[in-house]
Amino acid sequence: MAGGITDTGELYSPYVGLVYMFNLIVGTGALTMPKAFATAGWLVSLILLMFLGFMSYMTTTFVVEAMAAANAQLRWKRMEKHKEDDEDEDSSSGVSDSDVLLPDGYERAETRPILSVQRRGSPNIFEITERVEMGQMASMFFNKVGVNLFYFCIIIYLYGDLAIYAAAVPVSLMQVTCSVTGNHSCSVGDGTKYNDTDKCWGPIRRIDAYRLYLAAFTLLLGPFTFFNVQKTKYLQIMTSLMRWIAFILMIILALIRISRGQAEGHPSMAQLSGIRNLFGVCVYSFMCQHSLPSLITPISKKKHVNKLVLLDYILILAFYSLLSFTAIYCFRNNTLMDMYTLNFTNCEIINVAFIRYFLGLFPVFTISTNFPIIAVTLRNNWKTLFHREGGTYPWVVDRIVFPAITLIPPVLVAFCTHDLESLVGITGAYAGNGIQYLIPAFLAYCSRKDTQLVFGSGTVNKHLSPFRHTFWIVFVLIWGFSCFVFVTANIVLSESKL
Repeated sequence: MAGGITDTGELYSPYVGLVYMFNLIVGTGALTMPKAFATAGWLVSLILLMFLGFMSYMTTTFVVEAMAAANAQLRWKRMEKHKEDDEDEDSSSGVSDSDVLLPDGYERAETRPILSVQRRGSPNIFEITERVEMGQMASMFFNKVGVNLFYFCIIIYLYGDLAIYAAAVPVSLMQVTCSVTGNHSCSVGDGTKYNDTDKCWGPIRRIDAYRLYLAAFTLLLGPFTFFNVQKTKYLQIMTSLMRWIAFILMIILALIRISRGQAEGHPSMAQLSGIRNLFGVCVYSFMCQHSLPSLITPISKKKHVNKLVLLDYILILAFYSLLSFTAIYCFRNNTLMDMYTLNFTNCEIINVAFIRYFLGLFPVFTISTNFPIIAVTLRNNWKTLFHREGGTYPWVVDRIVFPAITLIPPVLVAFCTHDLESLVGITGAYAGNGIQYLIPAFLAYCSRKDTQLVFGSGTVNKHLSPFRHTFWIVFVLIWGFSCFVFVTANIVLSESKL
């Protein structure tokens, strides 16, 4: 995420890439979607979910197009460098990536000679073979202000991610253990409403238990922020397997209750007051744009990549709809938990203790493995934002200050609130809005402009988005800025009523 070009890695087939993208998108946001559906009404939720899925697909094609344009620019840069070396030294020595791919060394297309830049490259010059992260694309296509705004947006989003993770694990542990050890065993998902001041274990209140778990979570996983961690293949397999077992179990259990006539849900068609959180949850739940370079680049055959991405979004849309509709018809609206897995810790829903604990503690296992990775990514983005060419950080700044400013703010947010629906909603509505809509639209616009200047107006990007007309870019930008205004106005009006 910190920006840079890395090795492509082992190639895989388009269908494996489809599975990887599915696993990336369907994550924590899906667990908060059922309650958001119930709050906004099923008809409004379905329409908004379909529309936001379409918008996310559109901006995904924008990012793929910008990746292809970046690859073409880098190839052209190498060819120019080779030509200069041949002329100056009469040698055919190659040029390493580090010599030509640094953001600060990238020359703006406007400064290049017109006759030179209009020469055509090879037929496959737009082939995506090198992984160009979004930070690198921002450095290539944006000016300095645009690059700083990009990093600001990505940092805020990652802070929101960490705050959600830091709250989700203690909430799950509090709900499960307080119910098991207290006087309300098996009653987490039975509709009983608890206050934070209710007793958990003896004199310990529920909010005290939550903060104890938060402290333990921080002490156990926080130190990883000060070191480098790598996400292993086997860890991905384990967490993906647990996630799919949990989702399939929840859908099957809800369908069984509905088929037996035990459904209690009577969702309304529309409640406009719930749209704000639903919007943020949906944006957060379709988020993948920032990880597309790592997903798309290793695909062996990219000829029909946009069609495969479209298929992925259709499958994800169907999955979200199935999960949410079974939830809102199975459970009463006022009993749906912020973390949907907690609705299945009630003995009346499932009498197998192992399944109850597996679903109740499922977020603990999967989120705990992702927290250190997100934290290190955020730390590296901070370093990249303040990095100066040729400069190095003092040991204290590098090893203490950057990890500290990464870890402390999200933990403080989680200490102050454990309202997961609001955390997901606000993160998605603001930072997620920028990453999913505004940044891809600007990348598409600027990359098209640079491509025309470098290769001439007749050159066609083989990965050009199906939404190639400028109207779509303008539409996405208007939509993104309108969402900022709408969500902010909604928050202000809601707070004023209180």
